[in-house]
Amino acid sequence: MSSRGFTLSRAGSFIGPMFKFFERLLATTTIPEQPVPPVGLAAFYWHFASQAKRLFVALFAIGFVVALLDVTIPVFIGKVITLVTNTRPDDLLTEAWPMLLGMAAVMLILRPLAFVSQHLLMNQAIAANVSNRIRWQNHWHVVRQSFSFFQNDFAGRIATRVMQTGPAIRESLVALLTAVWFILVYGTSSLILLASADLWLALPVTVWFLAYIAMLRYFVPRMRDRSKIMSETRSMLTGRVVDTYTNILTVKLFARARDEDAYVREAIDQHSDRFHDSLRLNTMFALTLTTLNALLITATGAFAIALWRNGDIGVGTVAMALPMTTQIVAASGWVAWQITGIFENVGVVQEGMMTIARPHTLLDRPGAPELIVTRGAVHFDDVRFGYGRDTSLLDGLTLDVQPGEKIGLVGRSGAGKSTLVNLLLRFFDVEGGRILIDGQNIADVTQESLRTQISVVTQDTSLLHRSIRDNIRYGKPGASEAEIVAAAQMAHAHDFILDLEDQLGRRGYDAHVGERGVKLSGGQRQRIAISRVILKDAPILVLDEATSALDSEVEAAIQSSLGALMHGKTVIAIAHRLSTIAMMDRLVIMDRGTIVEQGTHDSLLRAGGHYATLWRHQSGGFIVEDREAAE
Repeated sequence: MSSRGFTLSRAGSFIGPMFKFFERLLATTTIPEQPVPPVGLAAFYWHFASQAKRLFVALFAIGFVVALLDVTIPVFIGKVITLVTNTRPDDLLTEAWPMLLGMAAVMLILRPLAFVSQHLLMNQAIAANVSNRIRWQNHWHVVRQSFSFFQNDFAGRIATRVMQTGPAIRESLVALLTAVWFILVYGTSSLILLASADLWLALPVTVWFLAYIAMLRYFVPRMRDRSKIMSETRSMLTGRVVDTYTNILTVKLFARARDEDAYVREAIDQHSDRFHDSLRLNTMFALTLTTLNALLITATGAFAIALWRNGDIGVGTVAMALPMTTQIVAASGWVAWQITGIFENVGVVQEGMMTIARPHTLLDRPGAPELIVTRGAVHFDDVRFGYGRDTSLLDGLTLDVQPGEKIGLVGRSGAGKSTLVNLLLRFFDVEGGRILIDGQNIADVTQESLRTQISVVTQDTSLLHRSIRDNIRYGKPGASEAEIVAAAQMAHAHDFILDLEDQLGRRGYDAHVGERGVKLSGGQRQRIAISRVILKDAPILVLDEATSALDSEVEAAIQSSLGALMHGKTVIAIAHRLSTIAMMDRLVIMDRGTIVEQGTHDSLLRAGGHYATLWRHQSGGFIVEDREAAE
């Protein structure tokens, strides 16, 4: 190995561990003791900054050192000019070598070390780690919000706020900690050094600083406000675009691309207007700052030349003053944009807080135990619920489901069937009454344990954009390959799974299904969902139009599988196609949030009541939404 290769190898063996040391100073996927972000802006910032306070304190300290070392550059230039003009060439090194050596050490050793330390803290320790920790904690908090939380907003806007808030907090904190020292150190040291040479020399800098502060006080709050508005419109634009992509099949089926163009164009035009407003302010800010800086350099140069001509200052002072003002000018631009960046990021954070800093509305009670299901009895006791409205959708509903009993909920759309199931799953809290499972109030147990004991197959089956295997295993994370295959076979999904291949060539159970399972047919998605439920094997089973997406042949093929799946379980099934639930132990007929009839299929037909009317008015096995005919 050559000496050069050996040197590079040694350097690499040192640099790599150094990077890793700083990169491991903060873990990204940890949850604080108080995971709910507070509402106030300052408290919201401190909630995240306090988790990395040692890193930010270190950055604050090293920022002071960097700023102090930067101030030495014009001082050194002035001293060198003074030495050159006042010392004979032959005596320069002999008399001034300690000073020159000290300045060289500062420039070649201390200053690079300070800059490297600052960048290691900013880039390796803070940049990725702090941003992603905030993103992770935001996601951890948001994903535990109630179901209604996600129903009331765009998924794209929620995701945008979760993703943008982390970098905005990190960037504003880093900018604040680095910019504050440049303001204090540059301002104070410049005034002291120039005033010590001559008070008149400090006058331009003093006036400039006052004008600089006034400029910031005028522009920065306006930039913050416009940034928040622009961030809101950007989130709305993202939400609309994601909404279109998520429902692309509907857009294609109804040939509504032009309508979607108008829908998105409106958001883009609004965002452009807000963006232009922000950019106009930025341009005026840059013009004002450039004018101030030009006046500073010109005035300082004029004062320095005039004082030098009068013999009040030496050449070295002139040589120090001019570089110092140019350095102030350069720093002022950087500091000004850092400050505007801070407030722009504050606007992003404020907008993100609208989604993130919201407490959970459905909480487990402190010390709530886990639900223990031994029999599977379900009791709805005088349940009242109306989604917070004055009129209740369910008003005093009482229903007993015995262990192992299979009941079918029947009724037109809006009768309250799905609401009853949502309350059982505790997607919403009842507004009156209670729901018991084996005598345990579901409001008193943990939501996670409740939903672990209930399997659900819905009409609108949504799969994760992952492999078939991962989607089925979602029902039982520790399931073996044999268990996954057995569940798929029971749901009559195994054969078509083996024929699947995605765009990356992954086949069978490794094939990915696309967003929400878009690459599969409705029947295929439903059979994957049924496989998942078979694997979960929970004691309570909810079937919400479970076979609605299946053709008659496939439905007939898996009826026996559903029979095996329902064996020994408490089953609540919802179906508009009455033929699919006619074999249930008991049918519960609902209308306008109340139970109007109960009984077996045959007994209800003989009674000639509400159910018999629904049965007679079926078309192709589905309930006809003809209330006048039914009544």
